[in-house]
Amino acid sequence: MNASSPAPGLASLYAAARREIAKVIVGHDELVEQVLVSLFAGGHVLIEGAPGTAKTLLVRVVARLFACEFKRIQFTPDLMPADVTGTSVFDPRDQSFRFRRGPVFSQFLLTDEINRAPPKTQAALLEAMQERQVTADGVTHPLPAVFTVFATQNPIEQEGTYPLPEAQLDRFMMKVLAAYPAEAEEVEILRVHQQGARVEDLERFGLERVGGEAELLDAQREIRGRTIRDELLGYIARVVRATRQNLKVECGASPRSGLMALAAAKTRAALHGRPHVLPDDIKAVAKPVLRHRLILKPGAEVDGFTPDDVLDEILARVEIPR
Repeated sequence: MNASSPAPGLASLYAAARREIAKVIVGHDELVEQVLVSLFAGGHVLIEGAPGTAKTLLVRVVARLFACEFKRIQFTPDLMPADVTGTSVFDPRDQSFRFRRGPVFSQFLLTDEINRAPPKTQAALLEAMQERQVTADGVTHPLPAVFTVFATQNPIEQEGTYPLPEAQLDRFMMKVLAAYPAEAEEVEILRVHQQGARVEDLERFGLERVGGEAELLDAQREIRGRTIRDELLGYIARVVRATRQNLKVECGASPRSGLMALAAAKTRAALHGRPHVLPDDIKAVAKPVLRHRLILKPGAEVDGFTPDDVLDEILARVEIPR
């Protein structure tokens, strides 16, 4: 396969997924694109938004479109690590312990309201998300070749929540934002769903599968094999390094974030059917890839600045290669 051109059908696969998602999800074009970029790049995605902004619904729809095993964990304060990874149970038949796999052993894993679980339970996902394996009782159990964590969290409600530590946030390729819809989109939402008894009833939408494990693995291999111009590598590096030099930032993005931005930019270009990455691809993925990796200084937060404000400032200042 020629690494300089998109894999056959990759752009059409993306278009088909967008078309099926649009049957249920109105608007959220940027959100949908970013979630699919993470999926095709083989990365994990954190979706943040107020209740009722279709975070969980979007993940359920995406899971319907691909023939992959899907499991959901509702994170709560009393959730234990074993509830995620699994536990050893005694089998009286042969007087031995057997490892009973938890829901993490799936291809698509939805961790709903991930910030409601205590840090010990959140940490149960660290090895799985980074190493694609789970170690229990000294034995390592590999996860499926396709393994994507979709996590949701509510940024408004703080009572009974545990902010994700930086090490956990760093495991997510992207942090994407589910915003409220525009007025015209909200009217369309009412029109689309006015005859349905329940919005969550996906059967009535006639969703069609668009791919499975083989298609996702082929896409990930093709995207990894692509290369981009040295000038664009320099552009990514300058954007990442600028986060460490900004006076509003206490802790900037790491070199790993540059690798994430590179993978995301290559994926976006491939899904749009382009053989080459453009600076616009890098700019489009910069905020979702970097926003959750910046720690602002207390003074900047008091003044009302957000990571997105800082990234807008950096993207406006860093010279774009021609």
